[in-house]
Amino acid sequence: MPISNAPSEAVAQALPPGTTILQVLPALGHGGVERGTLEIAGAVVAAGGRALVASAAGANVERLQRLGGEYFEMSLASKNPLTIRGNGAALADLIGREGVSLVHARSRAPAWSAKRAVQMTGTPFVTTYHASYTENGPLKRRYNSVMASGDRVIAISHFIAQVIRNRYDTPAKKLRVIHRGVDLDAFDPDAVGGGRMLALMKAWGLNEGARVVLMPARLTRLKGHAVLIAAIANLLRARHMPNLVCVMVGADEGREAYRQELQQYAQSLGLDGSRIVFATHCDDIPAAMLLADVVVSASTEPEGFGRTIAEAAAMGKPVIATAHGAAPEVVASGETGWLVPPGKAGALARALEQVFALSPRELADLATKAKYRASHLFSSQTMCDRTLEVYRELLSKTG
Repeated sequence: MPISNAPSEAVAQALPPGTTILQVLPALGHGGVERGTLEIAGAVVAAGGRALVASAAGANVERLQRLGGEYFEMSLASKNPLTIRGNGAALADLIGREGVSLVHARSRAPAWSAKRAVQMTGTPFVTTYHASYTENGPLKRRYNSVMASGDRVIAISHFIAQVIRNRYDTPAKKLRVIHRGVDLDAFDPDAVGGGRMLALMKAWGLNEGARVVLMPARLTRLKGHAVLIAAIANLLRARHMPNLVCVMVGADEGREAYRQELQQYAQSLGLDGSRIVFATHCDDIPAAMLLADVVVSASTEPEGFGRTIAEAAAMGKPVIATAHGAAPEVVASGETGWLVPPGKAGALARALEQVFALSPRELADLATKAKYRASHLFSSQTMCDRTLEVYRELLSKTG
């Protein structure tokens, strides 16, 4: 049975009068889940609805409020059954007090509390399944299953949709594949001024003429930083590239020991700080991508979507990604980038060598194809429109 992609066209319609949407997640900080929450909140407000978010505090609370959303501080991250029961009652009270029309859960622990609340109030329930969560036993499978229990279940890729169907036999009529979105206004090469790129070059100690391999990913093992470091070493053994620099952008989120481990590994391969630059969190990823010659995603575990490679495509940059998870949906191998086996530094080095061998004309052709693909398949506007259509669909059934 095919998985529904409905609605197939992006739509821009108002929400029913009086609509109030409540999104729940652990915290309103940085990350793909949080970004999607903000984008949908802004879309709800633009469509004439109220956008509520319940979570622990985070760096993006003020941004939510600037978008017109309303924030309710709640600690929803606990897996303790008693805490979940109490949070469910608190959410049910919030639903009644604020006249919530629909609840959208974006993470597992908050989803369990939200599920209890909607059962108490009869409120429509939407879940977004963001990742192929590990399942190492029946208890973990049960815990994960809440993300497939919504009246509508949004999968962020066809890969994730297949995971849901395989694990939970979720009916196709409940599933909606809605890819994560790229802000095409922010990720527009023409919108990035040279001053922004120069600021990053200065911050990262890059010389003019540097050939930059960019890896934008938080510092966790599953992102494959060590694989890229080994690939850079392989590339430099095969090709003389005195100006090659690999910049790894991403906060370690307290994993200082892992950062030091990577630095020591790079040094053991003869790569010093001028070759492998460990940058912290970057607030200007569009400028970083425009500065790069190639953007790499070396994840050793399947990604649910991989928004950074879609953003790089929108910037017209060559992309190299590992050939699992949703990456094959985002990268048109041989046209907009390269797909390589996960964990294979040699294959990644060969792909990098192919990128640096492209002529200016070939790079321009790749950029045109990549930008077209990103704008037509992965825009945040399309993501928001299709999500709101899911809301309208459920609200029309409940009145």
